[in-house]
Amino acid sequence: MSPVLPVPDRPALVFLHALGSSRHAIDGVATLLADRFDVLGLDLPGFGDAPVCDGTGVAEMVAHVARRLEGRLPARWLLAGHSMGGKIASVLAARVLAGREPLFGLGGIVLLAASPPSPEPMEETRREDMLSWVRGGRPLQPDAIRRFIDANVGEPLSPADDARMQEDLARTTPEAWAAWLERGSREDWSSTVGTSPLPALILAGGADGDLGPDGQRRTNALHYPRAEMTVLAGAGHLLPLERTQDVAHAIRRFWDERAGVEPPVPLATARLIASARVSARTRSIHAHRVLATDPAPPSGFLTPAQRRTLHALATRVVPQEGPPIDLAARVEDQIGRGRGDGWRAADLPPDREAYAAALDGLAGLEDLSPEAQDARIGELAEGRLTAAGGLTAEQMSAWFEDVRTDLVRHWLAHPATMARIGFDGFANGGDGERKQGYDRLGAGEREAWEPALETIR
Repeated sequence: MSPVLPVPDRPALVFLHALGSSRHAIDGVATLLADRFDVLGLDLPGFGDAPVCDGTGVAEMVAHVARRLEGRLPARWLLAGHSMGGKIASVLAARVLAGREPLFGLGGIVLLAASPPSPEPMEETRREDMLSWVRGGRPLQPDAIRRFIDANVGEPLSPADDARMQEDLARTTPEAWAAWLERGSREDWSSTVGTSPLPALILAGGADGDLGPDGQRRTNALHYPRAEMTVLAGAGHLLPLERTQDVAHAIRRFWDERAGVEPPVPLATARLIASARVSARTRSIHAHRVLATDPAPPSGFLTPAQRRTLHALATRVVPQEGPPIDLAARVEDQIGRGRGDGWRAADLPPDREAYAAALDGLAGLEDLSPEAQDARIGELAEGRLTAAGGLTAEQMSAWFEDVRTDLVRHWLAHPATMARIGFDGFANGGDGERKQGYDRLGAGEREAWEPALETIR
């Protein structure tokens, strides 16, 4: 029997803006995505309405964003960063995946003409010119504002967007402007971000300068091997304003096809994982488990035909309601990386060889009706399947025992499954010296902090 869980809130799109901009740069995109996301734009310190006293270094800006997101996010969310905000987004995402922030449910990252984790490529003459605009602590003047906008677009902005950008630049604090150019853009966070497993969408303006397509390939793309890049021909640097519809369309497609395909974790469970009852290491493990897996993992070793057979087998061994966890891809990735459970039947070859041979022996399973699939799987389990793929019937049966274990283990390890079966044993203590543990140990008793099981059916 399974508990009936509440439908989780719809996903959020968290947006971090560019130098001289504000949370309002995403307003047009938000309107186009209103049916899909709750869009949450945040002002970074010294920009928009955010006070500069919250700090202008990268670490301080990351902390500023994390504080404002804590307790406000739904179960699934997407992080987007434009230019300066891209660097902040990459560092925050790395900390979330490491379990070091009280946040959970990040599904992917969108980088719009983004500053990279490494020092931002910028001509020093241009940097000095931009710094001269705020010498002596004076705010940006109309002539500098006009120069900045014109230098960062492929084509003129609409009158409304141009006015918005002028307003944001005029109220940018000189301290925050200078701090980014002198220090923040030069900070190197490459080791923190590392090689990220996040699904990523990199958007670049074809007419952008240092942070255009070539710059993105040399910097951000190296940190996100699962990234797809979209080049907006003719666009400059102010992508959310210049190409509002293109940006919205790309984000929608990225979520629907890649970042948002995992089954949702109930909001109560997501917030429990983000809480102080869960250690950073455990939170990190869960954060990685909810990331969507590529149908053909980078470490994959199966042929397309073998992969289709494994997917068919997984569907029959572990039937799932609603959006499914891609168990076949997870198992292939595990075996491809040599991260099995540490043992195998003595008469089976190594895991990669055994999987390839056994799936060859099951070739065509995906083409059968569900009833015929079950009959063939029954023969496999009982050691009655005609030898094929280089393995005997007995070896095929032994391999099936392994694959059942692998598939079910990945299913049970997913936080959505843990919520479904009412398991919250991972929340027995955080990182402090004193572990909270459990007080109510009787059968059928639940702690006040445990997510409720509403109806058992």
